[in-house]
Amino acid sequence: MITLKSEREIQTMDESGQLLASIHIALRDFIKPGVTTKEIDQFVQERIEAGGGIAAQIGYEGYKYATCTSVNDEICHGFPSDRVLKSGDIVKVDFCIDYNGGISDSCWCYAVGEIDPEHQRLMDVTLKALYIGIEQAKVGNRIGDIGHAIQTYVEGEGFGVVRDFIGHGIGPSIHEEPAVPHYGLAGKGLRLKKGMTITIEPMVTTGTWQMQMDNNGWTARTRDGGYCAQYEHSLVITDDGPYIMTDQDRAEANLAQ
Repeated sequence: MITLKSEREIQTMDESGQLLASIHIALRDFIKPGVTTKEIDQFVQERIEAGGGIAAQIGYEGYKYATCTSVNDEICHGFPSDRVLKSGDIVKVDFCIDYNGGISDSCWCYAVGEIDPEHQRLMDVTLKALYIGIEQAKVGNRIGDIGHAIQTYVEGEGFGVVRDFIGHGIGPSIHEEPAVPHYGLAGKGLRLKKGMTITIEPMVTTGTWQMQMDNNGWTARTRDGGYCAQYEHSLVITDDGPYIMTDQDRAEANLAQ
């Protein structure tokens, strides 16, 4: 079921999204060689709770952590652990916040120390792909327009687009309808309407987009060992275009005041 959100619901989700964005900003300085992914998880959970929020992923379908911390070839749902990050790694930190009932969801990819230029290009292309997809998230367009724009750009840059994990509707729970693939055909799929709240979260690989699952039943990684980057925003469809609730530029400006 797809729900169109009220102004009050959007306001609460936006407040949640701005808290989440502020934590991603703080992670820029926290993530460095020598930090463990468990320490990242603890840092995020403490910041969520200090801001008055709840780490919404804890307990979701049995998940035990505040974040997913996925390193290098891990596509998504990496478990926080005692793994020590080293220079050259890239780490995706994905988490959700419940703030006064408003749900937000955002993943960001971080370079650890000095990374390979090709992996930096992977990150740059993935971030640009996110915003290319967001540009298509407007009233009257279709879900396929988002995926087609992302796929066309990413594959044109020589990278792969993961098919097994996609964006989704969000609120009042973490995962709602509609499904939002990052590949597809323009002009196909559900038509977007004012008040829809969705995530767009392309996962882009240096090699094959095909994945394999770890024995823990959660963590997915590339089948060929290639690196994967991911960026994600939560947004609402408005008459004036997409409004990004997890926007970091806006959060940074607010923090500077």
